[in-house]
Amino acid sequence: MLATEKEFIEAAIEHKVLSFGSFTLKSGRQSPYFFNAGNFNTGQSLATICRLYAKTVLDSGIEFDVIFGPAYKGIPLAAGVSIALSQLDPSRPFAFAYDRKEAKTHGEGGSLVGSPIAGKRILLIDDVITAGTAISNSFRLISEAGGIPVGVVVAIDRQEIANPDSAADSAPPASAIQQVFSKYGIPVFPIVKLDTIIEYLASTDSEYKAFLPEIKTYRQKYAC
Repeated sequence: MLATEKEFIEAAIEHKVLSFGSFTLKSGRQSPYFFNAGNFNTGQSLATICRLYAKTVLDSGIEFDVIFGPAYKGIPLAAGVSIALSQLDPSRPFAFAYDRKEAKTHGEGGSLVGSPIAGKRILLIDDVITAGTAISNSFRLISEAGGIPVGVVVAIDRQEIANPDSAADSAPPASAIQQVFSKYGIPVFPIVKLDTIIEYLASTDSEYKAFLPEIKTYRQKYAC
């Protein structure tokens, strides 16, 4: 386990971004854990998470021109990661942009805010990918504005089948991240994977270790 991964998991647990229990997901699945990046809601916690995103961006080696954060949770992440990157590498500017849920019809107008993205390589920053619908919409928006999506960085890879009915399809079951790469050829870089969280819980004496059997069962049931 990398130091970055360990720090991320501990920060996520501390700020109740990563919770353990019984949660009903949008897919209808009962999950023994839940991730809510909205709970990184203080300056200190946001600075921590954005620094870890920034390290993941640099470690990925991906080349890009503009960071893009999809509304709403992606907006503070894009701004924060740009700041963190500029602190880690002051030699270059790190531009960022984001979208509005509803296009503005007055002033500068449009649905995009921030650095121009036309002709630029765009790195998308988000919290998680579940069904992949939001990512597809962001790619469409970026492409329509003349940008070129080149990669995605997310907080966590759940490592589970994205579509509960995918087993019945001709294509083999795949996670949302795998589907994004298969459909668009665009890589997705997570800070941590579920397997890393399992490894962390197995090595700790915290109260959350009690959820380890349920998480392992869930991982096995929906593995891909």
